[in-house]
Amino acid sequence: MPASRRAGGISKRCECRGPDGKRLGTTCPQLTKRSHGNHELHQELPVDSDGQRRRFRRTGYPLAKDAQTDLDRIRAILELAGDDEDGQCRVGDLLAGLMAARRPIPEPVEVSRKLGVGVPLDGKMTITEWLDTWVASKKTKGTTTDGYKSHIRVHLAPGLGHYRVDKLTVAHVQEFFDRIDETNETIAAENAARREQEARAKWGKASRPPAAESERLAVEREKLAAMPPYRTITGPATKQRIRATLRTALNAAIRRQLITFNPASWVELDSGKRPKAALWAEQHVEHWRATGEKPSAVMVWTPAQIGAFLDEAESSRLYALFHLVAFRGLRRGEAVGQDWRDVDLDGQAITIAKNIVVRQWTPEEGVPKTDSSAATIALDSLNVTVLREHKARQPAERVAWNEYAAKERAKGKKVDDWTDTGKAFVDVDGRWLHPEKVSDEFRRVCQRADLPPINLRDLRHCAATLIHAGGGDLHAIKETLRHDDIRLTSNTYTSLLKEVDLEIAEKAALVVPRARKAS
Repeated sequence: MPASRRAGGISKRCECRGPDGKRLGTTCPQLTKRSHGNHELHQELPVDSDGQRRRFRRTGYPLAKDAQTDLDRIRAILELAGDDEDGQCRVGDLLAGLMAARRPIPEPVEVSRKLGVGVPLDGKMTITEWLDTWVASKKTKGTTTDGYKSHIRVHLAPGLGHYRVDKLTVAHVQEFFDRIDETNETIAAENAARREQEARAKWGKASRPPAAESERLAVEREKLAAMPPYRTITGPATKQRIRATLRTALNAAIRRQLITFNPASWVELDSGKRPKAALWAEQHVEHWRATGEKPSAVMVWTPAQIGAFLDEAESSRLYALFHLVAFRGLRRGEAVGQDWRDVDLDGQAITIAKNIVVRQWTPEEGVPKTDSSAATIALDSLNVTVLREHKARQPAERVAWNEYAAKERAKGKKVDDWTDTGKAFVDVDGRWLHPEKVSDEFRRVCQRADLPPINLRDLRHCAATLIHAGGGDLHAIKETLRHDDIRLTSNTYTSLLKEVDLEIAEKAALVVPRARKAS
């Protein structure tokens, strides 16, 4: 039955009792006096989730008009749900809760805002409840939404989720980030202790240790096994992104008129600037081999190290991909998403138009990271040669896979023939190459080559350094790496090679003419 036709009204009652001690109620002869007794409102509510009927009752109104005002509000709130059964149950729950707690009846417009958003109507919505509601409504890229969900699951819900949205303060958010800093200090100390213990538990000689030393090593290894595993600290850039997620979610709450102030906008954090790329110079390699410490979060190989990697990678079926990334700076997703139709070997150009990313281990194709990322860049003759050889090998791979699939099917196994995806770099069966398989192969090649560690994305940084070493300026690097802003290029990707830096210094020293006195 529509809310407007539900039974309800206003009556007058008193607390007078008869000789038997029972309340007289409507039979009290004094009720005819205007000043005697109080007014009571009653209104039928929607059934609860179990289908049970319920009524709203409230007494104690000295004046009938006060009771009528609240009754009108209650009926207006009931009308908000219309024919929506879930909405009717929610407003019924709200009003039943208000009756039990003797809380004031809110304005219908306030309830309407919350009802439309799908959040709790009683004003007790927590940060976790709002973040879950907010992220479920996002229309951003899948990977962006996954980033929001990760921040909520790992950091925001455990750290701030118990606070009410309308009670969250700057102090709460600042304390949350301060706790992250304290945890980082603990992680750094535990990682350092584990690194020291690993050194004590390691026999650094090629020969087998003597019996006494073996016993000592066994004890040290037991201690190592009992220690916490290595953990990654939450760095300044990650904290900035976490704060950005919270700030965006709270701004959405302001737009929905659930709150009026965003405390995340007033928290002081580290700048979160991108780390400068550092070159794996000889002294850095020696320090890393001795301590396991890297001088920077972003490391770049020297040309000799890049050459050693590519020499080792020639035996890999992904050699052409690594070669392309090392010299032309494609991102991992751009490389595995590259279509042959966008590779012009005769014209020595490649157009980056697709990007494959991983969402919960499932590859997903989309457009490149930014508008600037979708562009056409030049291909050097070495890359053209490597790509021609790679393309020439694919038909043979197709034949080999189809022969294998036929043999497997003869054994009763379900194996499909080669899938023609049109991609330049594919898996052994022609399907999309999973991005993580590329990273795994990259790490294997690095290990075989015994090189200081970099990530696959750092191979893109190597491309920036090689472009600079080849005479390219910041603008050339920006265009090749397809950055939106040249400041990003300048701040992160221009690790000058020692040889290039010395050459520039020598040329600068010769610019100024001097008439030196003979000694």
